[in-house]
Amino acid sequence: MNHRAREVVIAGGGMVGASLALALAEAGRSVTVIEHQPAGGERAPSFDDRSTALSNASQRILAGLGLWDEIAAEVTPIKAIHVSERGRLGMTRIHAEDEGVPALGYTIINRVLGRILWARLKACEHVELLAPAQVVSVAGAQGASRVVCVQRADDMQELQARLVVAADGARSTVRDMLGVGSRSHDYGQTAIIANLLPRRAHQGWAWERFTPEGPMALLPMAGQRCGLVWTVAPTLAERLLAMDDEAFTAAFQQAFGHRLGRFSRLGARAAYPLALTRATAITAERAVILGAAANSLHPVAGQGFNLGLRDVAALAEVLADAGPGADPGDAALLARYAQWRRGDQLKVVAFTDGLVRGFAPTRFPMPALRSAGMLLFDVAPGAKALLARHSMGLAGRLPRLVRGLGLR
Repeated sequence: MNHRAREVVIAGGGMVGASLALALAEAGRSVTVIEHQPAGGERAPSFDDRSTALSNASQRILAGLGLWDEIAAEVTPIKAIHVSERGRLGMTRIHAEDEGVPALGYTIINRVLGRILWARLKACEHVELLAPAQVVSVAGAQGASRVVCVQRADDMQELQARLVVAADGARSTVRDMLGVGSRSHDYGQTAIIANLLPRRAHQGWAWERFTPEGPMALLPMAGQRCGLVWTVAPTLAERLLAMDDEAFTAAFQQAFGHRLGRFSRLGARAAYPLALTRATAITAERAVILGAAANSLHPVAGQGFNLGLRDVAALAEVLADAGPGADPGDAALLARYAQWRRGDQLKVVAFTDGLVRGFAPTRFPMPALRSAGMLLFDVAPGAKALLARHSMGLAGRLPRLVRGLGLR
């Protein structure tokens, strides 16, 4: 067995894990990324044809890591957001111009962002990639953690890591190896993902529509396409997935309406079960639980990756401030990180979960009250500005990368 020492070992090379590796390398740390998919990266769990809405805070973080110039050529700006409930008059609209920003966010296909991240990882001298490889055990050692991974049947490696990061998704096996539990709430919903082409140009509008079957989001994408996330009950999802393209598009059109005209050219469909999963702790001895391994959210507000990226920026800043010779797994440093991130995580989880539960089918008078509330919210600029700042990731204590400053 090959034995080696590394400062930081990251289990999971998806969008959050890859971003953290680049941030820690920028902070002067040596990093090993262990990813079970091949080094091409596009088959990693988060590198698929789903689209992600990058918040303004995420844009600034990626810019601080020197990635935005390349990413900018692949994104579509969100100029406005329209929120409504089917069958009700209430609606809310938020415009980037009113908030004094060029965009409320940016959409990008996960596969494209993954390709950019992994190309930079491969070129980074401070980052070692082990892919495909699988973490098989994590155990405490003197002043470090012992991480054993397998690349091939005849190639087992043991890494002595001063800090281990679990960034391997909602069903994180490394989180379990670290002895950190999780709590999960099954929403009883399935997300159907697809791309469609509307007759009318989307003009940078994003749409959030609450229906009795579940919320749907329509995001502006390149080529005037729209990225659909439609959450429905599993039994309805099975019926929708079994439909031919024409029947599925007609069902979607009935649920969404005709604000963008008739839809056509439906892309491939995929489906994912939805649950809220939260780790019982975001740190352990010489370990951090990050991204979906810490908080796996409903996609209704598009906050999952953005929350994880703010975790990345905060952890990288804490380690950068400690200095190049400091122990990255020091308990005091990890406590500082946990204290910093706890508030933001709790607020985002509560907001996202509250949206799902608050717009669940219910009896009168709740639907009427929701409709009236949205009408009032739409004419309250102070409330909209506060929501916009939280959605853009610009509220609370901001990491230096979000404020346009370097890590060192």
